[in-house]
Amino acid sequence: MLSSVAGLALFLAAGFSNQHAVDLKGQPIDPFSSHAAVTVLVFVRTDCPITNRYAPELQRLAQEFEGRSVAFWLVYPDQDEAPAHIEQHMREFAFPGRPLRDPLHVLVKEAHATVAPEAAVFNAARQLKYHGRIDDRYVDIGRTRPAAQQHDLEDAIQAVLAGKPVAHPQTRAIGCSLADVE
Repeated sequence: MLSSVAGLALFLAAGFSNQHAVDLKGQPIDPFSSHAAVTVLVFVRTDCPITNRYAPELQRLAQEFEGRSVAFWLVYPDQDEAPAHIEQHMREFAFPGRPLRDPLHVLVKEAHATVAPEAAVFNAARQLKYHGRIDDRYVDIGRTRPAAQQHDLEDAIQAVLAGKPVAHPQTRAIGCSLADVE
């Protein structure tokens, strides 16, 4: 693994500006270019057990909203995370959506993300309508409920699809700190 400084230097040396996230091949990618009515960014880390435990719920949500103009993206903000490791993580946990890397934290800043997993919901005009937890299953680190009582991400997606305000546009996500996020 490269150091964070070395990884950033290589990223910038490849000619990418600070306005891009990249796909796993290192090409600039804009997750908002799909023209979906709703874009969902889920910030993840490969080494975060809480992220991994949410794979089934994220699969359920992706299936529920399939064909309804909702684009799901898994955002890996750690600039030292190797694409091969990300691909393995996606396969191992069967995460839905498309993976992308955000080594310069452009999307992290736009979504106000601080932990993994944390979700952000944007409308078609790229306006942040929700950011925070996926649901309330995690009360605190090491403390969980047997089942979620509130499905914040699902409710936010439904509200944005319906053109309505999100009832709770910000919630506190419980998870692993995002590496190098200021």
